[in-house]
Amino acid sequence: MISSFTVTFFVPESSDWQRGFTTIPHTARTTSHQMATTTKNESNELMLERAARRRRRQATEQAIVAWLLRAAALISILTTVGIVIILVAQSAGFFAEVSVWEFLTGTEWAPLFSPQKFGILPLVAGTLLVAVIAGIVSLTLGLGAAIFLSEYAPERLRRVLKPILEVLAGIPTVVYGYFALTFVTPILQSIFGQDHVIVFNALSAGLVMGLMIMPMVSTLSEDAMVAVPRSLRDAAYALGATRFEVSTKVVIPAALSGIVASFILGVSRAIGETMIVKIAAGATPNLTLNPLESVQAMTAYIVQVSLGETPQGSLEYKTIFAVGLLLFAMTLAMNIVGRWVISRFRQQYE
Repeated sequence: MISSFTVTFFVPESSDWQRGFTTIPHTARTTSHQMATTTKNESNELMLERAARRRRRQATEQAIVAWLLRAAALISILTTVGIVIILVAQSAGFFAEVSVWEFLTGTEWAPLFSPQKFGILPLVAGTLLVAVIAGIVSLTLGLGAAIFLSEYAPERLRRVLKPILEVLAGIPTVVYGYFALTFVTPILQSIFGQDHVIVFNALSAGLVMGLMIMPMVSTLSEDAMVAVPRSLRDAAYALGATRFEVSTKVVIPAALSGIVASFILGVSRAIGETMIVKIAAGATPNLTLNPLESVQAMTAYIVQVSLGETPQGSLEYKTIFAVGLLLFAMTLAMNIVGRWVISRFRQQYE
């Protein structure tokens, strides 16, 4: 006989089950979460601190760079102001003994001889005569080279010719001076005759000076022509224009401001040139427009008096600063005219 019995199972309540089996894991997860949160907060704080240090370092670097740039600009300004102050202060002693009217309108310049003459016009005429010849040569050859490089030359040929052309700007001016004296002058004498062309003349100095400043004119003019939009050229070609007509009637007028600026910059460089006119043009203060004669430029006279034979503080010594002040005024006037031309004829393209 099989007897029956009852098996009773004890099932704890849900709250006891949760308390007995889930309390410890939940506490562990809470602690782990808090630790993770703390670590994350510390990492965020570290990243913020690093970012703040980086910003402070960048701000310091930018401030240093800004002050260095200001110092560079200030040095250039102070240098110009210092030059003007020295020229004016030293020239004041000269003009205390020589009237400004006599200095600017006199036609004889002989401060180192007796009787002394202080008319600056022969030096100004010699300087401008050489500069005009150099300007004609540089504008003709430089503009032609710029048109060829920008409109005619293939890209591969342009990459070769442009650096070769720019090498001319790196040749010392002393070399140019002796080149004019020993090579160009004999050619001029064979053309015009030795009776008409003396060894030292303004024409040879002007021709060689034009070759010297030609790279400046051609490079700046070519850059201005390249900046002209291609659409203007395409429109001219669509109307049946030839390449020469596009170059002369479309590209050059559109790049006129850059071309004029390059020309004025080149002529200013020619006015301030020293060694070429000192070696090739001569040292005769001659008021003439004949380029086959010997002339003396303003810079050449400054070199002549600065050789150390003139007593410092004398009237002859002070003529250096008077001539330098007038030369500075001439170049400044040309730069002002150049800036006006650029602002007047400048064209901006999108």
